[in-house]
Amino acid sequence: MTVHHQPDRNWRCRIQDSWTLKGLKTVVMENEYLRLTILADKGADVYEFLYKPNDTDFMWRMPIGLHNPATHIPTNTTATGPFMDHYEGGWQEIFPSGGAENVHKGVSYGQHGEACQLPWSVRINEDTPEQVSCTFSLRTLRTPFLLERTLTLKSGEPLLHISETLYNLSPEPQEFMWGHHLAFGEPFLDEHCRIDTGAKRIEIDDRPFSPNQRFQPGANFEYPLANMTDGREVDFRQVLPKTARTMDMAYFTELDQPWFALTNTKQKLGFGMRFDKAVFDAIWCWQVFGGGQGAPWFSQTYNLGLEPFSAWPGHGLAEAHAKGRSKSIPGNGSIQTHLTAVVYSGISAVDSITESGKVIGK
Repeated sequence: MTVHHQPDRNWRCRIQDSWTLKGLKTVVMENEYLRLTILADKGADVYEFLYKPNDTDFMWRMPIGLHNPATHIPTNTTATGPFMDHYEGGWQEIFPSGGAENVHKGVSYGQHGEACQLPWSVRINEDTPEQVSCTFSLRTLRTPFLLERTLTLKSGEPLLHISETLYNLSPEPQEFMWGHHLAFGEPFLDEHCRIDTGAKRIEIDDRPFSPNQRFQPGANFEYPLANMTDGREVDFRQVLPKTARTMDMAYFTELDQPWFALTNTKQKLGFGMRFDKAVFDAIWCWQVFGGGQGAPWFSQTYNLGLEPFSAWPGHGLAEAHAKGRSKSIPGNGSIQTHLTAVVYSGISAVDSITESGKVIGK
C-alpha cells in the first residue's frame, strides 16, 4: 500500500486538502503572491482569491455569507431557490446551462445549471515548492457529462493556470452552456475601477433587468461607449460608486482578443483573465452598483461580474439553442480548454493580456 504524505510546508508553493469551512471540504492553494480557498463540496467555488502583498481579496461576498447546502435546505422548491439560497459570491463554474431556469430537450435546469450546485472530487497532482496542482472533477446528475478542472500555481508567479476537459459520457451529441461566474467586490471594487477588454461590442440584455437600469433592453453599442435611456453617452469602462443605485446586465461580444481586466486606478492594482475564444466567446457584465431594488438584493449589494461564457444572453440553454448560440459536443467526445487569471500592479489601463498571462498596459 502506498501512502501519500502531504507536507505541512509554509513557504513558496503549498496546498492542503484536509481543511473544512462550515463543514465543507475545502482546498487551500498558495504561493508567494496568491492564496486561493476553493470549496470542493460546493461547486468547487473559488471563495477567496487573495493577493498577499497588500492583503486584497478580489472576490465579492454576499451579505448573507456562506452556508453549507447540506445543513441549510432551500427555503423554497422553485428553480431559483437552491442557487440563490446558497450563493455566497465569489467565483462559480457554470455548466451545462447558464442564467435563468429553463427546460431543454427534456432536461429541467435550475438557475445556473448543475456544476455550481454539486460537490466535486479532489485529486492533488503535484505538491512541490516549485509548483502545486490540483484537479477537481464532477459527474453531472441530470446530464451525461464529466468535467475536470485543474488549477496550478507556480512559484514566483501572480498567476493561476486553469486547464479543463469536458467529456460527453453518452453516445448522443449534447448541447451546453459553459461559463465562469466571477463577482468582484469591496474593498478592491470602487468608483476608481476601470474595465478593459478585447471586445468590439456591448449588447444590453434584451429583457427588462431592473427598475434602476441605465440602458434600453436590447440596445447594441460599439465598445466602449453606450447611450443611456435618456440619450446621454457614457463610457462603459467606468465603474460607478455604490451611491449610483443602478443595476444593469450586458454582454461584451465580438472579441478581437479573449481577455478582460478590472483595474483600480487609484490603487494601481488589477485582476485580469485570458481565456479560450473557441469555447468562451462572450463576456457577461453584471453591474450591481447599489441598485438591486427588492428581492433578492434589497439594495444591499455592490459588485461587478465579469464572466467568460460560451453563449449569451443569460436566459438558459433553451434560449441559447433557439438563438443558435449553444455549443455541442459529439457523442463520447471531449473538449479541452484553458484560462489564465493574473493579478498585476503599477498599471492604470490594460491594452491586452497575452496567452501566457502577461499584462500589457500603462
